[in-house]
Amino acid sequence: MQKSDVLTIFEKICEIPRCSHKTEQMREFLVSFAKDKGFSVDVDELGNIHCKKGEPKICLQSHYDMVCMGDAPNIKLYYENGIMRAVNSSLGADNGIGIAMMMSSMKEFNNLECLFTNDEEVGLIGANGFKGKIVAPNLLNLDSEEDDRVTLGCAGGINVSAKISDEKVKKSGKIYEVSVTGLPGGHSGNEIHKNIPSSIKVIGKFLGENGCELISLDFGERSNSIPSAAKCTVISANELKDDGIVKVKKVGEGEAEVLVKSCKILALINSFAQGVRSYNVELNMVNNSINMSTVKQKEGVIEFDFFGRAMSKEGLKKLGFETKTLCDALGFDTVVKDRSANWNPSISDFSNLVLDELKKLKPDAKFSAVHAGLECGILVSKQPGLEACSIGPNIHSPHSVNERCEVESVEMMEKVVRNIVARMQ
Repeated sequence: MQKSDVLTIFEKICEIPRCSHKTEQMREFLVSFAKDKGFSVDVDELGNIHCKKGEPKICLQSHYDMVCMGDAPNIKLYYENGIMRAVNSSLGADNGIGIAMMMSSMKEFNNLECLFTNDEEVGLIGANGFKGKIVAPNLLNLDSEEDDRVTLGCAGGINVSAKISDEKVKKSGKIYEVSVTGLPGGHSGNEIHKNIPSSIKVIGKFLGENGCELISLDFGERSNSIPSAAKCTVISANELKDDGIVKVKKVGEGEAEVLVKSCKILALINSFAQGVRSYNVELNMVNNSINMSTVKQKEGVIEFDFFGRAMSKEGLKKLGFETKTLCDALGFDTVVKDRSANWNPSISDFSNLVLDELKKLKPDAKFSAVHAGLECGILVSKQPGLEACSIGPNIHSPHSVNERCEVESVEMMEKVVRNIVARMQ
């Protein structure tokens, strides 16, 4: 298979570790590359890499961290029937393909601005903390995951943290290790409407129905992922058995230290309404949703992390209020924090130009909004007057070991991005 420039660059990127919070090697690689291509480079305290060359009329933007699932960052990329995948790990096409497209453009064009943001996958940290000024009047984000649309708006996000003491008391009974593994997981925004099973909800239901009390727990993986795994140690008066999805291993019988608040922890898991809360039929997209992302035991507490998304400020407030009310009623210490602002759609001359170029290769392309956070929404809010939109190739099931990317779509989008940048020289 003869690979395009972007695919060749992406393969190189896959060799460099870039898990969120551990992006130093990727940062060094990008800075060296940009300087070699004649760009001025500024790196801020959050790891954002701002590159400029000539008199740019367009700024390309992507994040360079990735969600590491499975064996990642040890990525073993392979191609199968026109699809890129990774062996037992997330692929990092989100947003590695965008990075590769930017690097390809940097090799060719003399009037260009590029912003590589850091730690997007753990709270859009880089974009939220970026204090620089984008020189170009137009911003093209390359973090979209459907190639038939130009995205002009996105959901805002909130994090809800609920904590309760992990105080323990001694009890006697049968002791088991209980686990759920191998669920598909997925993106808690783009795929929340697919009813992907949550490992936390699955294991919570099993424990509640079988009268279990928790000894220890570790549920979920990432803030922005639908949880695919959960494990715990429990005590029960009943004999527990596998149910097909939930695996059970008896480890003994006798006395153990049980979480005093076990009943309240399981009550919160089992009473929480996971997933879509409201849907816009006219736009055929989710309005409001919330994901129970993780439940972790740390530093004397059990902490729940919820990630809510909404297309409006009112929707975000409602999600925060409802979740906090439930958690407070069960005795948790609950805090609601803004994660990212919603981005209201606005059509401009620039977005029309982007759609025009996309339609040349994808005639059915259209404007749309997305039920996920996009950094360009944050950057626009920081710099009024900046025109922005987002495009990208078809990427399926990001933030999971099932992540895959369509090669033909990448090659098409590579041409679209090149043509857009060429028109703005």
